Amino acid sequence: MNNVKKNWQKIVATLIISGVIFLALSGFLTQSLSGLIDPIIQVQKWTAERIQTVYEFFTIPRDVTQLRAENQALQEQVSLLQTEIIQLQQDLKEADILYSLLGFARGRPEETYIAAAVIGVDPSPFLQYILIDKGSDDGIAYNMPVVTEKGLVGRISAVTASAARVQLITDAGSLVNAHVVEADADGVVKGSVTADLTIEMVSPEAELQAGQIVQTSGLGGNFPAEVVIGQILNVNKLENELFQSASIQPAEDFSNLQAVLVVANFRPSNVEPLE
Repeated sequence: MNNVKKNWQKIVATLIISGVIFLALSGFLTQSLSGLIDPIIQVQKWTAERIQTVYEFFTIPRDVTQLRAENQALQEQVSLLQTEIIQLQQDLKEADILYSLLGFARGRPEETYIAAAVIGVDPSPFLQYILIDKGSDDGIAYNMPVVTEKGLVGRISAVTASAARVQLITDAGSLVNAHVVEADADGVVKGSVTADLTIEMVSPEAELQAGQIVQTSGLGGNFPAEVVIGQILNVNKLENELFQSASIQPAEDFSNLQAVLVVANFRPSNVEPLE
C-alpha cells in the first residue's frame, strides 16, 4: 500500500515538473512571471533613481566648489607661466641686443664704448630725440657720437649726472658729413621734421644709385669715420643744378631702439673759430 502511494506521488511530481517545463517552453510561464516581476523591477528602479538624486544633491555642490577652486588655481598657474615666458623672451631679446653691441665694439677696438639703455623718447612730433640711462657720472659728455651695431644713431645733445639726451640723425637740426662708398662721393646727410633722411650737396658728376651704402666721412670732426648711416633709396638729380641729392633708408630702426653705445673716447673737433 505504501509503495503504491509513493509511486503516485512520484507520478504527480513528474507531471507537475513536466507541466512547468512545458509552460516555460511555450512562453506562458514567462509572461506570468513577468507580470509578477515587472512591478518589483519598477519599484527597484524608482528607488534607485531617488537614492541617486539624493546622493547627487549632497555631493555635486561640493564637487563643483572643488572644481572651481582647482580651475582657479590652474588659471593662476597659467598666468604665472605666461608672465615668466614673457620675461624670458624679453631677457633673451635684451641679451641678443647686448651681444650684438658687444660684437660691434670688438670689431672697432680703437674706440671705447659706454653701453646705455633707452629710457625715453621725446614726445614732440617735430623733434627726434631719445633719453638714455647714462650721464656725466658714467663718463658721458656733450657731443659724443652714439651708435648701435647697425650704424649711426646721433650725438649727445644734453647731459645730467645720471642721464643724457641723444639727438637722432633724423632730427631736423642734425647734419652729418657723409660719404657714398660705391660712388666715391661726399655729401651732407640731413634730417627733417618728418624724420626723413636725405644726403645733399653731392657732386652732379657722382653716379648715385639705389642701394649704395652711405657712411660717415669723418670730415668736420663731429663723427668718427666709416660708421654706416644707411642706403640710398631714390636719387634726385636735375639738369643745371649745382648738386644732386638722394633719400636714405637709415640702417637703424629708431622707433625700436632699446640699447645704444656711446663712443666715449671720441672728442668732436671745434672748428667754429676757424670758420
